[in-house]
Amino acid sequence: MEETIRRFKEHLAKQHAYEHALGVLYYDAETVMPRAGGEGLSRTIGVLSEESYRLSTAPELKELLQTLLENKAAIDWVTQREAEELSENMERMEKIPMEEFVAYQMAQNEASRIWHEAKVNNDYAAFEPHLAKLIEYQRRFAGYMRPELPAYDALLDQYEKGLTMETLDAYFADVRAKLVPVIHAIKERGRKIDDSFMQKQFPVWKQRKLSDFIMQVMTIDRACCAIGEVEHPFTTGFNKRDIRITTHYHEDNLLSSFYSVVHEGGHALYELNTGDDLFCSPLGTGASMGIHESQSRFFENIIGRSEAFLRFMHPKLMELFPEELAGVTPHMLYLAANKSQPSLVRTEADELTYSMHIMVRYALEKQLIAGTLSTKELPAAWNALYREYLGVDVPDDTRGVLQDSHWSGGMFGYFPSYSIGSAYASQIYAAMEKELAVPTLVEKGELAPIVAWLTERIYRFGCLKKPAELIENACGAPFDPAYYTEYLTKKYSEIYGL
Repeated sequence: MEETIRRFKEHLAKQHAYEHALGVLYYDAETVMPRAGGEGLSRTIGVLSEESYRLSTAPELKELLQTLLENKAAIDWVTQREAEELSENMERMEKIPMEEFVAYQMAQNEASRIWHEAKVNNDYAAFEPHLAKLIEYQRRFAGYMRPELPAYDALLDQYEKGLTMETLDAYFADVRAKLVPVIHAIKERGRKIDDSFMQKQFPVWKQRKLSDFIMQVMTIDRACCAIGEVEHPFTTGFNKRDIRITTHYHEDNLLSSFYSVVHEGGHALYELNTGDDLFCSPLGTGASMGIHESQSRFFENIIGRSEAFLRFMHPKLMELFPEELAGVTPHMLYLAANKSQPSLVRTEADELTYSMHIMVRYALEKQLIAGTLSTKELPAAWNALYREYLGVDVPDDTRGVLQDSHWSGGMFGYFPSYSIGSAYASQIYAAMEKELAVPTLVEKGELAPIVAWLTERIYRFGCLKKPAELIENACGAPFDPAYYTEYLTKKYSEIYGL
């Protein structure tokens, strides 16, 4: 058994090395690669993807996994869970022909390159055929992997195990029923919140200094976490000592990058605080995208948009932007950061209307994967749902169907994780408040006890525990989305005097 485990760990190390290389190439392509580098990158990705596929489906690995899983009682918990995770992954990968897998990786890289140009140029027509190709791949892969499920359920399962359209339909119906009346009440209340001071010109070099300060306050170890600049912010990690977050600076919108850094910083904290025994292990990452997004949304919204946090941040903001924010009080910052109004762009949306943006994407993804909506019809369908769900007219595709990077990366089934993650975060916060004086800590800028609480209950386990187990471990009860709608109703009723 010791020899079996040794060979298994060697195989894991080799697989991780290929995934590490592919991940670094992706980060490089998004941050610093010259525009003309795409063709050469695509060829390299093809070669590495083929080798990665061979490793993840190797007969030798299959034999090792069989031996380990037949002798669970004789191996440690980490090795057992690694074997279970790789066995599930192998089962999925074996069903996808290698040629198709490699071709898909190359098509995905090309789609991402074209999407960047299309978004800048408001040119959906250039991106559309690439999107159509990715959707066709996703349909086929879903059929290969889980033929017994509707294709979209198979895709959802990759991001949040066990999540189905039936569950999401009920969840979103409940969220919409409880939050839409609050959105309408705010509109009828007619209270205007002034956030014009946030649309002045804020030099990017000063915003970079602000990002450094935010990461410091969040207890992010800069020796293990870099920050880059991209069109659409994301976080990627290769092991707990090499995490990369990104942001996008807008000179006329200080809050955009401010909350992007806090959001991506939440992702980073999860990865940075996984257990040392999971270093370079396939388990050394988040348990699911819903759990991962619970951390980014927790820090972005529940901590970052709290009045306590903005009171703490006020002196630093005044130090960096004394002229731009002259006369702005902490309470004015709080109101501006939480102003609620229907908007065009998901990443700029307030907490209350955010899930409406997710509902639009969820409704469209279901139709795209089912084949009842074509990619040529997509912009019109997008615009119609924005009118229906948010009451706004979409002026162009850049701020419409092209705004997110997810579809260019083939990530169909990911978007619901943002809303589910927000709901997880609300329940986690309710449990945390019973043990920590959260507002007091936040107003002092002392986030270390909060990170320690999350590390003990969630972060250190990586993928060792399943999402439902982590929620029960952190909250002492199963997932209950009522915490989410109650949190938002209370917060926005107080802000708007409802």
